[in-house]
Amino acid sequence: MSQRPGVNIIPLHGKVPQIHDSAFIAPGCSIIGDVTIGADSSIWYNCVVRADVNRIVIGQRTNVQDGSVLHCDTPTPHRPEGYPLIIGDDVLIGHMAMVHGCTIEDRGFVGLGAIVMNGSVIGSDAMLGAGAMLTEGKVMEPRTLWAGRPAKYFRDLSDEMIAGMQGGVTNYTENAKHHAVAVAEALAG
Repeated sequence: MSQRPGVNIIPLHGKVPQIHDSAFIAPGCSIIGDVTIGADSSIWYNCVVRADVNRIVIGQRTNVQDGSVLHCDTPTPHRPEGYPLIIGDDVLIGHMAMVHGCTIEDRGFVGLGAIVMNGSVIGSDAMLGAGAMLTEGKVMEPRTLWAGRPAKYFRDLSDEMIAGMQGGVTNYTENAKHHAVAVAEALAG
């Protein structure tokens, strides 16, 4: 486990967070328990990624923006696997999102302040709008936009909108490199 000044990396129940060396974890974040974070992903300022009762897997080039909370849920007799949080590659999770015990497939998008609940699925190239709440067990098909509280299907996404989301992934991946340098300089300072 590499040193990450200003980041709380907390082993729990014998599980140590596994963070790829190329991932950017901003100061003020807490990464707890059975967490895996892939290459070139970024966890931005003041996020909590807490895998204390199940696992959290974050793929490559995924970004979790400032103030977001990621958690999972406990196994039960009716659901022995519980609700791990599985996030694919090239996913965008907007500022102040709450993402809990769900699956976000590759290139999925969670808007600013949105809530994603246990057992729900955001399909590949799908977008959950800002402030939306995807309730327990709902499944968003690939390439769809859902919005509202509770979230409902709104429309299919165009190729142009999907390309715009992927432009956001590229921008965050590059911006994370600049922040990593700035953080290192500030801490050396």
